[in-house]
Amino acid sequence: MRATLYMSCHITKRRQGERMRGDLLIIGGKEDKKGDKVILRHFVEMSGGEKSRIGILTTATQYPTETGEEYDELFRSLGCPDTQIFHLDTRESAEEGELKKRLETCTGLFITGGDQVRLTSLLGGTFFYDELRDRWHDGMPIGGTSAGAAVMSCHMIMSALEVEDEYIVEMGVGFCLIEDAIIDQHFSQRARFGRLMTAIAHNPQVMGIGIDENTAIHVQDDGSVFSVLGEHSVTVFDGKKLEYVDTTDHGDNTNITISGVRLHSLASGYRFDLITRKLCSSAPREEDDDDQPQE
Repeated sequence: MRATLYMSCHITKRRQGERMRGDLLIIGGKEDKKGDKVILRHFVEMSGGEKSRIGILTTATQYPTETGEEYDELFRSLGCPDTQIFHLDTRESAEEGELKKRLETCTGLFITGGDQVRLTSLLGGTFFYDELRDRWHDGMPIGGTSAGAAVMSCHMIMSALEVEDEYIVEMGVGFCLIEDAIIDQHFSQRARFGRLMTAIAHNPQVMGIGIDENTAIHVQDDGSVFSVLGEHSVTVFDGKKLEYVDTTDHGDNTNITISGVRLHSLASGYRFDLITRKLCSSAPREEDDDDQPQE
């Protein structure tokens, strides 16, 4: 027996002249690469399945050759017949005109993990970055894991210093593929609740989205809705209606005071409305035979 609950979900309608956007798959890092590979399999399907050609962007990592080859093998094992690996490790390499033709052949682009600051500093404002956004506006899906997830938002967490102090957070500008949100990854596994809460205290107009490892959100409907998939959970902080916040620097005491944050914790299968900032549906759950009443 199935028990299913559905609630209304806001669907964005494009205004005249407004460009469409491709779907996003934002992964919290350490996605399964040896078992069922649910998340990576989902990205292959998003990109066209057996007709896909996935671009692999390795700029974030210090091991681009090994990382590119790893994802090439993974995507091919999941039914993707061809890939394009983009090793762009200088701004000069990101200005080459032939990148346009290579990107045009891709049905999806995957951004690997590493350091998100490498992505913004080496690619921001370049020919490749502009072409990437053009392809995305043409409907090409983009996926990213770890650093490749963090760079998706406009308000980007750069780091929390060398030793991760959860109350000292450095912010920068990301690729702005998802608006009004700050993405954090490895969320529960690296105890990043405090750092994302701090980011929201300084930017209460946006939502904080903390994604656990081997977990992802699929952003669709022109960026208005996301669904959760994977092993763990997604945590959403909504600070829009904060009642009180104090981020004053008190010397050695870097703690903050914040009250009135709205909190959501979402498991796989749930959908969240980024416009209304509310849960919009729950996943169907198939009950075990042992749970059903006996005749």
